[in-house]
Amino acid sequence: MATGTRPKTAALLPHSIQSLLLDPFERRPLDEQLQIKESGPDRPELTVCPPAGERAGKMNSRGFSRKWYSRKSWLAGCSNSNAFFCFPCLLLKTAGADTAWTVTGIQDMHHISEKIRKHECSRAHLVNTMELATLGTGSVAEQLDENNRGRVRRHNEEVLKNRHILSKLVDCVLCGAFELDSRLHGDTADTTGRGLDGCVASLDSVLEEHLKKATVFRGSSKTVHQELLDSMLSVLKECILDEVQGAEYLAIQVDETTGVSTHSQLVLVLRYIDRRNNVQERFFDFIPLQDANADSIVASLLERLSTLLPEGRESRLIAQAYDGAAVMRGAKGGVHGRVLEVYGNAHYVHCYAHHLDVIMEQATSHIPPIRAFFSDLGGFSEFFSRSFKRTKVLEEVVARRLPGTSTTKWNLHTRALKPVYEHQDDLLLCFQTIRDSSHFDPQTVREAGGFVRMLQDEDFCFFLALFHKIMPNVDTLSKELQKKNIITNYSTIISGIIQSFTDNMQKIRDSFPSLHGQTSGSVQEQPRKKKRTLGQGEHQQLATEVCETILSDAKDRLSFTKHLISATLLRGDLFPEHDRRFPDSALDTTVEAYPMLSKAKLKTELSLIYKNNEFRTCSSALTLFLFFMENNLQDTFTETVSLLRILITTPMTSAESGRCFSTLKRIKTFLRNTKTQGHLNALAMLSMEKKLVRNIPDFNNRVIERFANQKERRAKFLYK
Repeated sequence: MATGTRPKTAALLPHSIQSLLLDPFERRPLDEQLQIKESGPDRPELTVCPPAGERAGKMNSRGFSRKWYSRKSWLAGCSNSNAFFCFPCLLLKTAGADTAWTVTGIQDMHHISEKIRKHECSRAHLVNTMELATLGTGSVAEQLDENNRGRVRRHNEEVLKNRHILSKLVDCVLCGAFELDSRLHGDTADTTGRGLDGCVASLDSVLEEHLKKATVFRGSSKTVHQELLDSMLSVLKECILDEVQGAEYLAIQVDETTGVSTHSQLVLVLRYIDRRNNVQERFFDFIPLQDANADSIVASLLERLSTLLPEGRESRLIAQAYDGAAVMRGAKGGVHGRVLEVYGNAHYVHCYAHHLDVIMEQATSHIPPIRAFFSDLGGFSEFFSRSFKRTKVLEEVVARRLPGTSTTKWNLHTRALKPVYEHQDDLLLCFQTIRDSSHFDPQTVREAGGFVRMLQDEDFCFFLALFHKIMPNVDTLSKELQKKNIITNYSTIISGIIQSFTDNMQKIRDSFPSLHGQTSGSVQEQPRKKKRTLGQGEHQQLATEVCETILSDAKDRLSFTKHLISATLLRGDLFPEHDRRFPDSALDTTVEAYPMLSKAKLKTELSLIYKNNEFRTCSSALTLFLFFMENNLQDTFTETVSLLRILITTPMTSAESGRCFSTLKRIKTFLRNTKTQGHLNALAMLSMEKKLVRNIPDFNNRVIERFANQKERRAKFLYK
């Protein structure tokens, strides 16, 4: 064995005699030595050695007895050699120690009492026992020195006080993250003790005194709060990772978002069933992107997934869903296709709670003129939402309001399509009225002039007419997907609605000539500023590209429907029909989609369920799953429970639309509401997962330990 290389003892307990003989105590790091000391001597059952029999003409009936372990605290045993050892002497091996107690062990039980008494009286044993007792506690001189004992006592009292202060600061941070008004949302440090921490100080006399008198560590600085956030994030991620490791299956939802800082990033949400059989949706991370392209997204996503699902557990990822279509653009099927190459069971599914109009807007926004069009379109609602005077003119001229806008909501630009298209002339008159009025500030007049030119622009009017025809079909498709019978009649409905959507999009593409220049008379009559506009050929090319992009994206999203077919196997209202005629086709499709299931056993289990009339009252997959778990039937109906776990983990049905991935909606609200916060990950996770925070035992102490060990600190937080 090479020098400095520790032998492999992974299968042995660190404090077992065999492990200590192979890997001596002195070669191990201090933290491992202290762990072995804390564990104490290993005490397995030993066989009689030598066997009971005749010894020197006398009968030897002496054998092993566990009573020896209780009599001598230093006594250890080795089941491999069936011998007793001295635990302190084996660890420290002071010169003069008897090798019988440290190398070979005592195998002969004859005169064992005398051997123990003799060893206890040896100098080496006494030295080793004392050194092991004081290991990790400082020198004997320091412990005996009264002044040093006083220093340790005062140090620990200061640590206790500092940890109390830090615990209160953690509570302040939590209150800020739990959407109360905290100074954490500011950009400058508040050193006066005002704000939320000041309110807490008024209720806690120790914290109040500390904020007034502390010089080394006040705890009110922005740096301390940021370091606390880092520590809290670390503790939360540990808990989520622990939950994920205990989950049989995992589904992910990824969305590419851009916050108010205009930085592109991925939002990663996890869905799984935890050890307590609760369905969890956890926000896990904001992942910054260098470039918003497929290569960058795939690299960042696969890096996070390797943390969640180490090597050998890839098959546990059974679904991936994307709210934004932008993350799917790229070669070889986009991001979801490249993830599927690594995680073979990660089927790409469309969660029917997602807004198709937003998805289609994002799908076409990779075309520069279309991206500019939607950006301009979003400006109409924003212009009027900022001023009551502007809104009053809108109501007087147009006699209606545009869809509202808010910085705390992820707005749908497509909502403004219909009113802007139907009231182009009225809106043009409204903006001209604002420009001609003397009651508005220069900025308002300037912005109104921009909207006048926009409504007179041929390109804008063409795209307005184009999407006014497209988006009603997208809305119809979305509504059809959310009907309750989507699962029952999957084969006819899915294919039917896609075909209908395809036909309508084809008609729109073919009707291009009638869209070109399609504006109202008054708008056409307005003088236009000379500028380079797209020609009819370019309009036709762009319209074709938009229609094909939307068609391709819709088909791609709905191409995998095997999870819907699998769901029909466990719908209670279909059990009578399945009992009369077993759904072999659906079973074959299910096993093909999820090869980890045993077809033969699953069929046997399902046949039994179908024949039992009581199961027919089952209202959902989750209800049936909880029934099996509460009655400890998971080891009997193994394949059915596995299929239920898959179906529950996979986001799919319209029945879930009220709650499915609601975490993502809250994340987007948070993202739009946070202006200059650098620690977005920690604040978002604390805000989204407040219930998890409350359920973590000893959360504050775990955060304090992390905070104290982040770096060398002037203030004292670690006990001696």
